Amino acid sequence: MRFTFNTYSFRRLVSVALITTSVGLAGCASNKSEEEFVMDDTPPQQMFNEALALRAAGKLSKSEKKFSELDRLYPYSEFARKSLINIAYLNFTMGKYPETIAASKRFVALYPGHKDTAYAYFLIGESYFREIPDVGRDQKATGEALDAMKEVVERFPDSEYAEQARKRIRMAEDQLAGKEMEVGRYYLTKRNYLAAINRFKVVVSNYQTTRHVEEALFRLVESYYALGVLPEAQTAAAVLGHNFPQSDWYKEAYSLLKKGGYSPEENKGSWISRSFMDLKLL
Repeated sequence: MRFTFNTYSFRRLVSVALITTSVGLAGCASNKSEEEFVMDDTPPQQMFNEALALRAAGKLSKSEKKFSELDRLYPYSEFARKSLINIAYLNFTMGKYPETIAASKRFVALYPGHKDTAYAYFLIGESYFREIPDVGRDQKATGEALDAMKEVVERFPDSEYAEQARKRIRMAEDQLAGKEMEVGRYYLTKRNYLAAINRFKVVVSNYQTTRHVEEALFRLVESYYALGVLPEAQTAAAVLGHNFPQSDWYKEAYSLLKKGGYSPEENKGSWISRSFMDLKLL
């Protein structure tokens, strides 16, 4: 004789067994209610539809809980995958960004090749983006947002999220460049020119498409000139003038060199020239 076996019948058997056990142990655990041992045997599709109905009704928290329950009870079903991306979406909609990131990262780990993976990466980046602090504070979230959005662009360049991800990348890079500029200016006020140069170098090397690069080049002119490293000061001014000829920062750089009897002159072997020759855009 053969017996057929499926998930739902198994859950019912487990429920009955647990109830029987609870009755047998009632004498030593009388404060335990029978319901604590009963497992929900609602089919996953029904649970999924109930969660969708709650979402459509605007009951986002209840919907998220229903999707989470489905994911817990049927972790290997198709509906668990659908539930997980909904959990990420609902948490994002409710402004629960750490929970969004956790659900999205789990989705990416479990379903790296799925069509919704691009959206999961985008939700990760967007969640970090919403937590970006002002430029005066630690920019860890900005870096995390940048990394996630680059994943979207590099791995899913034709997805519907790629263009928005590119915009977020530019905004995150501008924020990171702004942080480097703030620290670099601080070192300038302390006449710590080498430390300042290191900060401005990051902007020129890594964030050339941001609005901060013009000032960064000027600050390099200023710092190198103060140190007496004239070839680098002249190169920074020449690169600034070549790329931003109408910039007020270039006018200041030109005036600074002219006062000392020098003029912008590019040294092709300088790291500044090489940085602009190696410029790549996403």
